[in-house]
Amino acid sequence: MKNQFLTIALFFSALFLVQAQDETAKSKSSGGLKGGYNLAAVQYDGEAETGQRSGFHVGLYGESYITDFAAIQIEVMYSQQGYQIESDGGTFTQKLNYINLPLSLKIYPVSTFYLEAGPQIGYAVSHKETYDSNFNLFDTSQQFEPNDFDYGVNFGAGFKTETGVSIGVRYHLGLGDIYDDGSPKNRVWQFSLGFGF
Repeated sequence: MKNQFLTIALFFSALFLVQAQDETAKSKSSGGLKGGYNLAAVQYDGEAETGQRSGFHVGLYGESYITDFAAIQIEVMYSQQGYQIESDGGTFTQKLNYINLPLSLKIYPVSTFYLEAGPQIGYAVSHKETYDSNFNLFDTSQQFEPNDFDYGVNFGAGFKTETGVSIGVRYHLGLGDIYDDGSPKNRVWQFSLGFGF
């Protein structure tokens, strides 16, 4: 719980830092739409990850420059996550979907390339579990109730053109447990395309 409060505090503290930006940096600030492809998995008990579930993410972002080479970016994203486990008996799929609020500090070593890192909190909006045994008689849709909230940190990099089009890759390292047993944590690769307004 302490980690959750720390993440939220960092999130809102960064919003206040944005107010201190200079006028030159402010003129470069923008918002936009971004979306892309997810490869999501779960790590249990700090050991090997599960198989990956393919999905997508889509949402809005606002990027506010605090200097000529650094910016704060806040996002509201719908993200399809979860995992997949294949065995000789069939395939179990956990479809777990979130509304995520990432907050990133972006550093621009050059004007068109950035590195980013920052916290993320998420709220689980839906979930569905399926087991495909390749034989309909044994298929199931047993429910596993996830925790409502998730949190973690993101790391990424990307390119942004002068016209506001961007491509990027980001890795989400979940720190909160998805369920109460086994310490399962989200692991998500995101490949994004963004369009500035």
